Order: sequence, then structure tokens, then C-alpha cells
Amino acid sequence: MTLGRRRVVALGALVVVVAAGLVVARVLPDAVATDVAGDALYAVALYAALVVVWPRGRCAVRAAVAATWCAGIELLQLTPLPRDLAAHVPPVALVLGSGFDVRDLVVYALAIGAAAVLDARVSALLFPRGKATHDVGSSD
Repeated sequence: MTLGRRRVVALGALVVVVAAGLVVARVLPDAVATDVAGDALYAVALYAALVVVWPRGRCAVRAAVAATWCAGIELLQLTPLPRDLAAHVPPVALVLGSGFDVRDLVVYALAIGAAAVLDARVSALLFPRGKATHDVGSSD
């Protein structure tokens, strides 16, 4: 599998995850389970997006970037900025959220960890070590 195909697969996964996230956010009833599912899907979507733009990056580094982004967005919710922006442009709430919840940090970490483990296992199958042109563990 080439890196181009890896990007296509990651982009397909990203589309599916974003669609699932929109269903959770817009169709399912507001509950703790839907909040947790939405947070997990947000984190996995971010990880998948990183695979699309950086397919040769190390899984652990992508996971660290995704976790840092998610934590930053969650901490931003301690300020009025996300709510104020969402009041003027409602879709912003899908990206920036609206209220801080420490549980979200745990969900993000678990979801990103699961995505990184899955990515590492799939990468090991698709890109065996020893093939420098396909070594997912190397950096760009």
C-alpha cells in the first residue's frame, strides 16, 4: 500500500467519523453517553486528520499532537470565547465546544490512545519494517 492509498484510507475513516459525530451531535438525544461519544469521535477525527496530512509521522507523535490540541480546546472552554463565537457562528460549537468538563480530557486521551494503537497495528501490517519508502515510523 502506498502512502497515497494510506491517505485515502485515513480520509475515508475521517469522513465516516465526522458523519458519525454529526449524527451524535444533531440526531441523538442529549445525554452523558452522547456527550462521551461525541468527544471520542472528535478526538479520533483529529487523529485521522493528522494521518491524512502526515502519513509518515510516528503514531505516538500524532497522538501527542492530537491530545495537546484537544486539551487546549477544552481549556479554552474555561473562557467565554467559544460560547461567544458559537453565538454568532453556531457550527463553531462543533469544533470549539461550549463548556469545560474534566471528563472530556479523559475521553480524549482514551480515544486518541485507541486510535494510535489501531493505527500502529494497521501500519505494521501495511508497512513492514525494512522498507524505507514505507516506514511509517520515520518522520517527514
